[in-house]
Amino acid sequence: MAEISASTVMKLRKMSGQGMMDCKNALQEANGDVEQAMEILRKKGFATLAKRAERETSEGIVVSKISDDGKAAAMATLCCETDFVAKSNDFVAAAQALADFALACSADEGAENILETSLDGKKFSTVLTEVVSKTGEKIQVGDYTKYKLDGPGFISTYIHFNKKVGAMVQIQTSDDKVASAEVLKQIANDMAMHITAINPLAMDKDGIGSETIEREKAIFAEQVKNKPANIIDKIVEGKLRKFFAENCLLQQPFVKDDSKSVAQVVSEAAKKADGEAKITRFVRFGVG
Repeated sequence: MAEISASTVMKLRKMSGQGMMDCKNALQEANGDVEQAMEILRKKGFATLAKRAERETSEGIVVSKISDDGKAAAMATLCCETDFVAKSNDFVAAAQALADFALACSADEGAENILETSLDGKKFSTVLTEVVSKTGEKIQVGDYTKYKLDGPGFISTYIHFNKKVGAMVQIQTSDDKVASAEVLKQIANDMAMHITAINPLAMDKDGIGSETIEREKAIFAEQVKNKPANIIDKIVEGKLRKFFAENCLLQQPFVKDDSKSVAQVVSEAAKKADGEAKITRFVRFGVG
């Protein structure tokens, strides 16, 4: 039997929300494999199990910036080792500078590209070196994405008040008149907030990989294996539909009105503006 370290147990506990002994037993059963242990816990039907393992990040700040003409927007994270440094003036100033460099970056993604981006003759790598020397901590750009409009529409961003999580969403509209409607602008802001709060896995079920779907089906089947054989498939399909509704953005109940889906809310807002609109892409970043 594999030796299970305390740090591995703590990692699984943080991911799953389960007790220490439950996590240790699952890890022993999985021979120390954390992902397999997560599935073991889920198959046993623990009610408080987290929906999915969150990527571990250090402390830091999420930043964003939209161009003056609204045609481009960028979001990035600046990460450090401790919350103390994340709240320091030097770090906050570097994060604010990161937003400017992210918007100026010629590449649409890749944190390494921001390091080589220059503003007023100064690369962001130099800004980073300066703040590292002041704080004494390892500091790095974590995530970065830039959106640019290629037709009628708009981009909206939202960052939670703690600055540790945020989202960016792009909405395509049938024409510029619809894009300029206040009702659509408000909905775009609401959608960025929704994504920040609910954290969808994908736009729709087509965006969820087949491996994930098969894994979920296997887990659901294990959970109902004691049910009559002739109804197991129907129960599993029902659970899978619920999984899609909970994790696919367009199907999710809107956070401000759970009687409607996100897709319905966007469509209704577009009709009020005498046009059509749809969400084309989104990204959500978090630290801590």
